[in-house]
Amino acid sequence: MLMFVAKKIIQILFNHAPTRMRTIIPAPVLILTLIILPFVSFAQPGLKETGPKEVEAIVYFGDTIPYNLLNTHWVNCKLTTAQKEALAKYNRLRNAIYVTYPYARKAGAVLNDINAHLEGISGNKKQREYIQSREKELKKEFTTPLTNLSIYQGKVLMKLINRETGNNCYNIIKEYKGGLTARLYQTVAFFFNSNLKQPYDPQKEDLVIEKIVIEVQKLYGFSEISKKANL
Repeated sequence: MLMFVAKKIIQILFNHAPTRMRTIIPAPVLILTLIILPFVSFAQPGLKETGPKEVEAIVYFGDTIPYNLLNTHWVNCKLTTAQKEALAKYNRLRNAIYVTYPYARKAGAVLNDINAHLEGISGNKKQREYIQSREKELKKEFTTPLTNLSIYQGKVLMKLINRETGNNCYNIIKEYKGGLTARLYQTVAFFFNSNLKQPYDPQKEDLVIEKIVIEVQKLYGFSEISKKANL
């Protein structure tokens, strides 16, 4: 029966096909094609009907748009020599601040307390006696740890003491120990490529230091006690 139908279809196609097509495609080939084609078509899996799917969406300017989160892909590149040097410089400064800020904080609190008490003490002799008593306290607490600091860390510490007290180290020494002692210490600092009169500018020159200090305060829960912050 199938062969009969196939022959009839071939006969109709040949009768209506151009003469050239009749010579190109032999009749047996067309018959074989018509026989195999239905089986090939039925062998392919059909599309399955599916219902609506739920997807996440957002509303963007009144339009509801489906969205999907893409996987995170990290892109790394090699640092240039300048970038490596800048990163090393920053890490060195950050490490020095983490080491010295607790000392600067304690020293600043003591010095601010000394200044507050000196305002209520009359007479140079009584003031000197009070300063000497507090000086022993400072030496006892800070002599050992401060001697273990590097020269670079000592420079950073002076910056931070200025931040906490509002005065550079030269002025602090001059006020408590006299101008001669302050000049002597300044000379010693000069030989170590340092300066007791270092200013502290949190808005420009020392902006990076200020940001790292705030980072340390947040990390350890320190409150702001610097004299400049309270002015």
